[in-house]
Amino acid sequence: MSNISGTILITGSPGFIGANLVMRLLRDLSSGHIISLDNMNNYYDVSLKEYRLAEIEKTAATCPVKHTFIKGNLADKTLVNDIFTQYKPKIAVNLAAQAGVRYSISHPDAYIESNIIGFYNILEACRHNSVEHLVYASSSSVYGGNKKVPFSTDDKVDNPVSLYAATKKSNELLAHAYSKLYDIPSTGLRFFTVYGPAGRPDMFYYSATQKLAAGEKIQIFNYGNCKRDFTYIDDIVEGIVRILQSPPEKKTGEDGLPIPPYRIYNIGGGTPENLLDYINTLQEELVRAGVLPEDYDFEGHRELVPMQPGDVPVTYADSEALERDFGFRPSINIRTGLRMFAEWYKRYYIDIDR
Repeated sequence: MSNISGTILITGSPGFIGANLVMRLLRDLSSGHIISLDNMNNYYDVSLKEYRLAEIEKTAATCPVKHTFIKGNLADKTLVNDIFTQYKPKIAVNLAAQAGVRYSISHPDAYIESNIIGFYNILEACRHNSVEHLVYASSSSVYGGNKKVPFSTDDKVDNPVSLYAATKKSNELLAHAYSKLYDIPSTGLRFFTVYGPAGRPDMFYYSATQKLAAGEKIQIFNYGNCKRDFTYIDDIVEGIVRILQSPPEKKTGEDGLPIPPYRIYNIGGGTPENLLDYINTLQEELVRAGVLPEDYDFEGHRELVPMQPGDVPVTYADSEALERDFGFRPSINIRTGLRMFAEWYKRYYIDIDR
């Protein structure tokens, strides 16, 4: 990773993607300083964020790269400015966001504060501190109800079906404006249904596991007629690591103004899985790992229900641009990924009394 040196800021570091990215960089880099920022909110169990943060600190203790965690709110402009002024990050990776489609229906304020105001604060700080590359999380949700599959970054994405999706599309528009006006190299990443060990408990595979382990019924939306481009966390992190080393090139247009050094990539598995097949694989792996007994009555713990507001029936990534530009395509299959999750779940919840 010779293209990376100096200080890197990663927001949302105790989050699922953030923690895995920080640990990968700590292991791979030979020098430098990683600053990570998060407000540790209680959108889901804070103890899981604390667990991830502890894993980061364990990794940092054995690596030459320095790690500093700052607890604070992205919407606090003074704090964000102070971090950039003090540490002068060369690369900023903005993964902090209020996540979740359904939660955005009941808690809209959280999305405006974190995803709009917080991201604006990052853009302003990049503008005033000569950041070499801003990488930020967008989402496959920006594709809304698009009928054409697979979803391509060339598709129009003007019809979001949730506030969460609208805020992510707004991030892309704001980044484009700042790239054009201030020549800030920026890359937006549209993630597709990320899963894996120590993931987000509000994601279906995780919440379903918790319900099944407690003997409760799981609800399968759209009567199981959903397809998702499930992407294992290691594939997501590999994509980010490759991309953050190669900022879009700065060029001047015929008008003498910057051609926006701006890119968008999908990072998705590229093989959408039927939800029922995914659930069957999950159940098999939970039995194999010893989370559920061999004779568990799966049929008795399933309930097929209609589609939920803000959900879409299919997500399917066209990742050709990622493969073309970086020689990488996500490849970890759901059997392998769900096995890693099931084994972690048993260690975290069953083997250790918490």
